[in-house]
Amino acid sequence: MITRKKLFAFSIVLVALIALSFTKPAERYFEIAKNLDIFATLFKEVNALYVDDVNPNKLIRTGIDAMLNSLDPYTNYIPEDEVEDYRTVNTGQYGGIGAITREIGNRTVVTMIMEGYGAQKGGLKIGDEIQKINDIELAKLTREESGHLMKGQVGTPVTLTVKRKGVEQPLRIEFKREKIKVNNVPYYGMVGNDVAYIQLSDFTPDAAKEVKNALTALKEKGAKSVILDLRGNPGGLLIEAVNITNLFLPKGKLVVSTKGKIPENNLNYETLNTPVDTEIPVTVLINRGSASASEIVAGTLQDYDRGVIIGEKSYGKGLVQVSRPLSYNSQLKVTTAKYYTPTGRCIQVLDYTHRREDGSVGSIPDSIKRAFKTSSGRTVYDGGGIDPDIKTEPKEAHVLTQVLFEKGFLFDFATQYAFKHPEPVNPRTFSLTEEEYQQFIVWMKDKNYKYKSYLEYELQEFSEEAKKEKYYSELKGQLDQISNRIAESKKNELVLYKDEIKLLLEEDIVARYHLEKGSIEAGFKYDDDVKKATEILHDNAKYKKLLNL
Repeated sequence: MITRKKLFAFSIVLVALIALSFTKPAERYFEIAKNLDIFATLFKEVNALYVDDVNPNKLIRTGIDAMLNSLDPYTNYIPEDEVEDYRTVNTGQYGGIGAITREIGNRTVVTMIMEGYGAQKGGLKIGDEIQKINDIELAKLTREESGHLMKGQVGTPVTLTVKRKGVEQPLRIEFKREKIKVNNVPYYGMVGNDVAYIQLSDFTPDAAKEVKNALTALKEKGAKSVILDLRGNPGGLLIEAVNITNLFLPKGKLVVSTKGKIPENNLNYETLNTPVDTEIPVTVLINRGSASASEIVAGTLQDYDRGVIIGEKSYGKGLVQVSRPLSYNSQLKVTTAKYYTPTGRCIQVLDYTHRREDGSVGSIPDSIKRAFKTSSGRTVYDGGGIDPDIKTEPKEAHVLTQVLFEKGFLFDFATQYAFKHPEPVNPRTFSLTEEEYQQFIVWMKDKNYKYKSYLEYELQEFSEEAKKEKYYSELKGQLDQISNRIAESKKNELVLYKDEIKLLLEEDIVARYHLEKGSIEAGFKYDDDVKKATEILHDNAKYKKLLNL
């Protein structure tokens, strides 16, 4: 068991180590050795004397995580058994069959099939429930254990036993694992007659190459402008961000600078290649999930007035990490520098250097944010992510919609719909009819999806405060009346939130026929950001005015 005393003792070691930055080198080395010795002897005593048995690996991991978490969330320890997953995230590659699964209740279901890989070639379908992997029942495994069973050495066999709607007996399907490469660009295509749309979801190796290929192909199809969608993109390799901006900027342009404690980390990254097109109008879509490398691309294009940024303020991660090998095949991912856009902006929103007394971290206050000028003289600011040139309102899914998704009701209805309607649908024009949506409402009647709305939580909190303040007896009648009105409204909730429920249903249904690309296309008709970007790109005067050109 880990006590507060142990963590307090460990924090003393940490504070001592931080203080070393103000000491002379000889004193610093002595203090490091001293504190490491204190920690080793402390751990030895705890291990020997603590009332219960302690797990050395778990205890040390807790200590390491607590120490690194006091720095920032991006400096992490990766033990040997997690290194492979870490590499998968950073490279987008793994050995598997190309199927994405999800747990719904006690079921493990296939939610997406990647095109061209073993899962698709072997006949696996979205909606299939995986019951066994290599004759081992999934019910007996954790999510992590089943994930490791699915992945493996390229060329090795794996057998899945699946339950499929409409098929009485479970199916046994054999596959050979192959090298799976998750595309950085899951979709590109035309929006209208002359606007290219490129969705970039990651910055793993070849991200710039994939964007370049997409842009080139769409220009050949007649694209006169481009939408680059970075919404929800958490970032990745900095060099890929540099190369992507290079597609729209000429050689020799500064893209990003990094500055750290060690001089070797103070670097300037410039465009080095011949661009694809320095004139084509560009809009970039961002939201709160656009971070790091996404912000480099958006910020650089904004600084050079090379594109109009549309959406929400981005995440605000202006820190650079590198990986360092440790003993026993483990690794350390450590923050080594901050990055700065061409104007000199650091878009880091949280100040981990100056923590509050309770250890919490605050945003950089507006009062100390600095103004910078873009190439055409527009004012932009540092210290808080990338501010879009055109702000759009975020759309939060209602609690009901979230519950329907999490419990798998939308997924199961889509599976049933595809079983009853085997003919493929057109992703861009498909829409559930009023009659079909009514069928969904009827189908939901015997389903358990009870939930508390935000309003109900607030009403409950208000009631509890009223009891504390001795006002509850006076207000009880009114509170009961409000509660009854909310309950009455919830009876009609599937109609009230029809638009957002219908969107998810349609995307899920289309995926059954056209996989991920179809699902993305099905969402275009509901996508206000894409509509706004298309509108701007079709209005050259407004586009130039926004960029002060």
